[in-house]
Amino acid sequence: MELAWELFGDPAVSKFVGGPFTREAVRQTIQNHMAWQEGHGVQYWPMFTLEGGEFAGCCGLKPRPEPGAYELGFYLKPACQGKGYATEAARAVAGYAFGTLKVKELYAGHHPQNAASRGTLAKAGFVYLREELYPPTGLLHPLYRLLP
Repeated sequence: MELAWELFGDPAVSKFVGGPFTREAVRQTIQNHMAWQEGHGVQYWPMFTLEGGEFAGCCGLKPRPEPGAYELGFYLKPACQGKGYATEAARAVAGYAFGTLKVKELYAGHHPQNAASRGTLAKAGFVYLREELYPPTGLLHPLYRLLP
């Protein structure tokens, strides 16, 4: 719980996804991730730096409403942003999705004002598909797709 709170309780991290969040909202997020793991074998996995083992954030998959479809996402602590960790993690998670889970396509999105996430998705090979309503912000967020 504390690592999740350290990440999702930080307004600099959560501002683009409807935060900042309360401890109860973070607890509910963890429960959602545990349910994804139980039902689909996926979640947002914690990330640690190789240099020193510092908690850096998380990256992973969540199920989309379409059967068999998954969405990739990542969140990084401010001190770990801009160092290539998100791109490296996104590529690794995509490799897992295509190689182990045998998915046919992945999706990802970001807040319309989050240029850093847009750049990360481009570096990871995602291509813009359309805009999609993201209920926590009430905004249309760009949606991207990655094929194997």
